[in-house]
Formats: sequence, structure tokens, C-alpha cells
Amino acid sequence: MAKYTPMMEQYLRIKADYQDAFLFFRLGDFYEMFFEDAINAARELEITLTKRDAGQKDPIPMCGVPYHSAANYIKNLIEKGYKVAICEQVEDPKSAKGVVKREVVQLITPGTVMESNMLNERNNNYIASLSHFEDGSYVIVYNDLSTGENRIALISHGWDAVIHELYNQPIKEVVISSNLPEDSQQQLRDRLQVTLSYQNEVNFNAEYRSLCENLNDERLMKAFSRLLNYIQHTQKRSLDHLQQAEIIELDNHLSLDMYSKRNLELTETIMRKGKQGSLLWVLDKTVTAMGSRMLKKWLERPLLVRDHIEERLETVDGFYQGFIERDSVRETLKSVYDLERLAGRISFGNVNARDLIQLKKSLEKIPVLKQTLKQFNHKQIDQLADSLVFPEHIVSLLENSLVDDPPVSIKEGSIIKDGYHEQLDTYRDASKNGKQWIAELEQKEKQETNIKSLKIGYNRVFGYYIEVTKANLHLLPEGRYERKQTLTNAERFITPELKEKEQLILEAEEKSVELEYNLFIEVRDQIKEHIPELQYLADAVSKIDVLQAFATVSEANNYKRPRFVTDKLSIKNGRHPVVEQVMKDGSFVPNDIHLDQDRSILLITGPNMSGKSTYMRQLALTVIMGQIGCFVPCDEAELIIFDQIFTRIGAADDLVSGQSTFMVEMLEAKHALSNATDRSLILLDEIGRGTSTYDGMALAQAIVEYIHHHVHAKTLFSTHYHELTTLEESLPNLKNVHVRAEEFEGNVVFLHQIRDGAADESYGIHVAKLAQLPEPLIARASEILTQLESGNEKTLQPNEQEPQEFQEAQLSFFADEKPSQKKQEIKYVEEKIVQDLRGLNLLEMTPLDALNELYRLQKKVQK
Repeated sequence: MAKYTPMMEQYLRIKADYQDAFLFFRLGDFYEMFFEDAINAARELEITLTKRDAGQKDPIPMCGVPYHSAANYIKNLIEKGYKVAICEQVEDPKSAKGVVKREVVQLITPGTVMESNMLNERNNNYIASLSHFEDGSYVIVYNDLSTGENRIALISHGWDAVIHELYNQPIKEVVISSNLPEDSQQQLRDRLQVTLSYQNEVNFNAEYRSLCENLNDERLMKAFSRLLNYIQHTQKRSLDHLQQAEIIELDNHLSLDMYSKRNLELTETIMRKGKQGSLLWVLDKTVTAMGSRMLKKWLERPLLVRDHIEERLETVDGFYQGFIERDSVRETLKSVYDLERLAGRISFGNVNARDLIQLKKSLEKIPVLKQTLKQFNHKQIDQLADSLVFPEHIVSLLENSLVDDPPVSIKEGSIIKDGYHEQLDTYRDASKNGKQWIAELEQKEKQETNIKSLKIGYNRVFGYYIEVTKANLHLLPEGRYERKQTLTNAERFITPELKEKEQLILEAEEKSVELEYNLFIEVRDQIKEHIPELQYLADAVSKIDVLQAFATVSEANNYKRPRFVTDKLSIKNGRHPVVEQVMKDGSFVPNDIHLDQDRSILLITGPNMSGKSTYMRQLALTVIMGQIGCFVPCDEAELIIFDQIFTRIGAADDLVSGQSTFMVEMLEAKHALSNATDRSLILLDEIGRGTSTYDGMALAQAIVEYIHHHVHAKTLFSTHYHELTTLEESLPNLKNVHVRAEEFEGNVVFLHQIRDGAADESYGIHVAKLAQLPEPLIARASEILTQLESGNEKTLQPNEQEPQEFQEAQLSFFADEKPSQKKQEIKYVEEKIVQDLRGLNLLEMTPLDALNELYRLQKKVQK
């Protein structure tokens, strides 16, 4: 066994307790890493790998990062899912005997980040714990250490429900027991892409009893304690900012499974995994970071209780009507910093003076905000105003104690105001005015002793002294002067007054800096006692911000307040909130939708690219917007409060679990059919495409029938199987609708209009033509289609010859068009237009329908 130095033995002892983390071992001005840590860190951080004891037989791999720039290196590792244990010297090297004592002072993990440079200000940074109980239930606890938020949910519907719940939250780390089955642990790693941490010992800490007062279930207590134990173990400091655990009543929120959240792109897009292009991107007109985080939480958990929804809508209506006052609210909110995270940093102990100045400036805006809210003269907004309690004592403390523009560091002085502390003022006076005081003392001593040559000097060995020539010694008063040094022609003395001043002057700067640091800590600790007030205020400001944002986006995009009813859903000229933002030219075509007891399933047919999926998605997004309390994109809306939304839209393999597109499709369909109720909304797009035609058609029909007979959920079912449109004859609650398209001169024009009835054809070859597939291929496909439609599919033969029309096209590619042919085409178009005009019933058309028809006819002429 290799023999190591005492310092390396100390390193190995500490590392043994942190095997799953990089150990940043403090040596002087560097954090050093050794052995495997060094090899891995050098690779991940792209830093130089060196060796310790290079001349020895087995040198130790080693690398390091400077202490003052370690934050960026730590951030890099955390973002990659690693943990970092910070090991510091915990005793003065001057007084140490042997190796300086070192301890891990903090374990930084992806879910316990507190430093602002590692956090996205508009996103929560959740860590979760998962506990499994013998009765088959699970408890999930969420914590955002940066804000102190704690939430807890009881899951009684099996492992799949756990995965769906965890997927819908932006978690970075999950704390579990090592007894959780390995296949479950692997699913957490693979499907959720999270860091797994282990906490087997679970002990209730009476110190945090107040956080658990509302938990009347032993399972909830144990699960919450697991997460608290882990956070205490990793952070090793006060956690006074942690808030009481909020129980998530899942039955009070619209449930969105992982498929629906992904397919509907609520908070991020499927392709780019970014906010832009999502519903959150459209709705997020919040001004503050904490408001943005609250909006995201509301979006992930829409409401089910009608009174709560109506209360939000009524408040949004108030903000909507008072647009001038709303602008004033938004302007005021621009000066409000992140109160939630400031409170967290105050408690955690990593707040600086600049942070507290931000806190003061934010709190100073509360009276202004309250006054502006009162100007709306609106009941719900008045209640929001009343929830704003101005913490005058905190503002007064900060105003009196801290300078307006302090430095970042709290250990270098210049952060406390003059006049706040008498001793500090004395130090500063001594430091700034020491020479002036010495000069004044010299004049005073000359006058009192009548010694004109008396002088006060200073040297590093003896400090300050009064120098008197030997000829004048007899003039000194007895008892007050103490001899300090004898020279050839003079004596040097010290007096009690000069000695006192010398101490002040020499130590003033050092003492001043130290005292300022202590005073800052006192100020911070005084504010720490009012953390609950700040958190309550942050919550109130966040709600105001989200509700005004709903009003702002509703006014900007012409959204309307929905009405909630129990028996039908009716939307007039509904729009897709995201797609219409992308189509800046205002060309988005709105559509109506109507669902009730006799029309609970809509079977949607129509060509690809015509807008079937958009139509389905816009319904779901409209429902979600309504149930979070926002106005919705339409002219009028009567909505049902849905308990769940299930979607199967778009095709994607699940490569992680090795499942094909068709298997994913079947699993998502199964999940919907197994969990939906008659109060749910189901959106199924092109079910059955991943297998043979007859297999797919059979499955699609069976699914529609099952929903109709057994589930009774409101359903939109799009399909290319036109044979299914006959189901309208046998299923009384199913109605056919189609996306309107027009064919002209071999081309198809998508009008993106939903009309009753079935589509007459699918236009698949026309879509292929729009995609600019080769002309010979298009011609051959048309030939095959003709044979299939005539019932000759059994006689189909492969075409081994180049199509004649393609050969002719090649020969005549540069030939001039014959005049007679052009005249014939014009005559045909004219006849077609006249025929279309005769067939129009203008008395039954809406102005919009008439405009669309005119547009279509104009396009024909322009051809």
C-alpha cells in the first residue's frame, strides 16, 4: 500500500465520504483535485492535468482551479449533472499543529444551487425526493432552495403516474432510497435526465416542525423529512427561509400527462427544447422574474375549481379595462427585483450589500404599487392592493445602515453609512483625519509646555512619539509623559492620550473593515427575522405581475374572456395562440368548434398540411388558457372545465426506451383510454398509421367506438381513413367535419376552414407535388391511384418503363406553348368560375365565407 503524506491522507479521508462528488480541496489560493477527480475534472473542464510528487514511482494525478475564479468551473460541472464538495480550511494555519484542519462546508448539487450565476432567473430550480410505501403509494416532495418553496404530492395511481408527475416539473435532481428498484432508478435517469442522490436515513428534525404542521399523514411527514435531511446534509447551514410545505391537491388541477405537455409545447418546443414557440413564450408578458416563475407554475397546473378560475378572470378583466393604470403597474414592477431569491440568499448567508440595496429599492416601490392598484376601483384588484404590506422597518434599517452604491465584497469595507455606528465613525475619523489630529495635538502640546521645538513623529518600530530636546526637559509636567526612547540630544515620550490615538490610528483601517463586516452581518440577521414577510410580499407581487400579464397579452392579441358552462363547448373564430404569432402577416384562418352531449366526438378528415393538427392543438391550448384564468384567442367562447387532457399528436420514436413510433402511439392511446373520464378532452391525430392499412383502420375504428361507448370524453379524432366517416351513421354522438380544400388545374389550395361533413379525398398526391417530388414519380403515383380506386389493386404491375408523358415533357421542355391550348385553358377557367358562381347561395353565407369565396375565384383568374 502506497504511503501518503499527512495532507494526502487527510484528503483521502474526506473524499471517502463524498465518492459521488468532485472534491474541491482548498490549498492556499487554489482548489486542488487528485486521482480520478483530477482526471475527470481535467477532461470536463478542459484544464491541464499535472502530477503531484512527479519524481516518485507512482505520482498522483492532480489539477486545480484558482479560488477566486472557481465559481465558473463549479457552474460548468453542475450544469453537466455533477456534484461538487467544497472543502475549506477551518482553522488558522498560524495556530495549527501539523496539517491544517479541513472540512466540507457545502455540497453543491444540480438541485441545491444558490449562486445567482448558476440559476435561470425566470425558472425554478427544483430538487425532488421520491418515497415509496408498502401500500403502493408514492410521495413526491419538491423544493426550490433558492426561494424556500416546498410542495408535496401523494400519488396513488402507480409508477406511471409518478413518471408523468415528475416529467411535468423542471427538476434537476431526485433524492431516493437505495432500496428503490433498479429498473425504476434507471427510468428516472433515462426518461427524466436527472441526477440521482440517495438518502436512506430519515429522521424528523423538530427544528423544522413549523414546516410540517399541515402534514397530517405519516407518509407525507416521512417523505418531507427525507428531503430535509438531504438538504441539511449537503448545505450545512441555516435554512430559515424554507416555507411550510404546500400540499398539491392533484384533484384540484387539470391533469396533463407527459405526452400532452410535450405534444402541446406548453413551456418548450419539441424540436428546439426552447421557450420561443411555446405557449409560455406567448403568454409571458410578466415584468419580474418571480412573476415569470409563477406563470410557468400556473401553466403547468391549470385550475379545476370554477370559483378560483372566475376570480382570476375577473381580476384580469379589471386590469384589461384599466389599461392606463396597468401601464403604471408595469412601470413600477420594472424596479422590483427578485424578492423570493433575495430572501433565500439572506437566509442562506450568501447575500451581499448590493443585494440588500436591491431589496431596499424594491420595497420602496411597494407603496407606489399599492397606490396605483387602488386607482383601478376594482374589487379584486383592491384585494391585491391590500395584500401588499409595506415593511417600513426593513427599508428604514437598510436606509440608515448601507451606502447607496456598495462594493460587491462584504469583507473590504465601504458598505456601512457614516453615522450608523459610533465606534465605526471613530475608526473612520482616525483613519481619515489622523494626520490632522496629530498636527493639532502637536500645537496643543507646544502651547501647554511652552516648548517651541517640541514635535510629534512616527516610525514603524516605536510608533507615534513626542520628541523634546534635552535642554527643554525641565519644562515637561511631571507624571503625564512616559519615556519611550532616549537619543543623544533628545528624549522621546508617549502620553496616555497619544497612546490611545496611536492605537486607533494604526488599527483604524483594519478594525474598520472588520467592524463593517460584523455590522453587515447584524443587519442581515435582523432582516432574516422577517423572511416570512418578504416571502408573503413576493407571492403577492408575483400574482399581480401574472394577472396584469394576462391582461396585457389579451389586449395585444385580441383575446376574449371565456364563459364556463357545464354541458357544451362553443368557440367562435378560435385561433391558435402560437401559430398566429408566428404568422405575422395576419393570414391565420380562424375556425369555430362546437362540442356537446350529442356531438362529443368530431371525426376530422382532410389533406395533410391543411391544419387538422393545428385545429386540435388550438382547442387544447384555449382550454388551458381559460383554466389558468387568461382570456382566450377567439371572438366568443363557452368552455367546459376539463379534468384531464390527453393528446396523441405528431410522430416520434422513444429511442431511450427502444420504442417505435407506432408503439409510442399505442402507449399514448392506451394511457388516454385507461385514464380519461367523461370530463376529459382527448385529441388523437392519425391513429393507426404505423402498421398496415387494414390493421390501422381497424384499430382506429375500435378506438373511436371504445371512446364513444365507454369513455364518453369530448374527443377530436383526425384520420386519413375516409372509410371511418361512415361511423357517423352508427355512432349518434360522432359528427364528421373536414378541412376545406379546393382543387384547380391539378393543384390543391388549402383554405384551412373547418366545415361539417367528410372530406371527399385526401389530396396526398397533391401534397407530394407541393413538396416538389419528381414529376415522373407524381405521374406514376396518380396512375397507381387510379387503378386502386377502380378496384384493380390485385393487377398492379411494377412500371419498368419511363412514363410516356415524362418522355414527351423532356422533348417539349423548351417548346413554345400552342396558342390554341392556351385559349382552351382560359375558356375552361371562365366556364368553371361561372359554374362556381351559380352554385353559391349568398343568403346563407357569412361575410367571411363570401370573402373567402371571392379570394378563391380571384386565384383561379390569376392562374
